[in-house]
Formats: sequence, C-alpha cells, structure tokens
Amino acid sequence: MAPGISDFVRNIFGPKKAGPSAVEPDAAVDYKGYSIRPSPRQQGSQWTTEGVIAKQFPDGEKECRFIRADTHGEKTDALASCVAKAKRIIDEQGDQMFGSK
Repeated sequence: MAPGISDFVRNIFGPKKAGPSAVEPDAAVDYKGYSIRPSPRQQGSQWTTEGVIAKQFPDGEKECRFIRADTHGEKTDALASCVAKAKRIIDEQGDQMFGSK
C-alpha cells in the first residue's frame, strides 16, 4: 500500500474492536466514475474482503455487492484489499457487473 494511505484509512476507521463487527461503509473511494465502499467484517481474528461498488445512472444508482474468500489479520489490510478487488472488478467488468437492461 502506498505510504500515507494506511494511516489515512486507519484514522478513518479507528482502532480495532474485539468481537464480530462490520466496518461502516461510509468512506467511499471514487474510481473511474464508480464509488467503492469497502465493508470488511470481522470473523474471529480475521477480516473479510467485501464491499459495494455503486454508480449513478440516468435512472438512478445501481449497486453491486462483492465478497471474496480472502481474509486478513488487520482491518487496514482488509480495507486496502477491498478497494483493490473492487478496482479490478471495475476494470474487468465495467457496467456489465450491474446486469443488462
């Protein structure tokens, strides 16, 4: 991860809490006209890789939720992975991820 990004993400989401929890998806990342909202969940001592990709269309916003099998020991690593996976989905699928009209 680029220097400074992990500190930024760490400051947004604060210290790691004990027990199962979900990170609030309020810190969206803009990428190529899409909004990426990482939302990893803590399962035991690991964090999942999941989030939401959204885009505004003339008929309203569309969202695509993604969940990957990857897990991470640190929340900041999970957040970074969520954003990286979402960018890859956007690059590979584009608007097709929302299904056909």
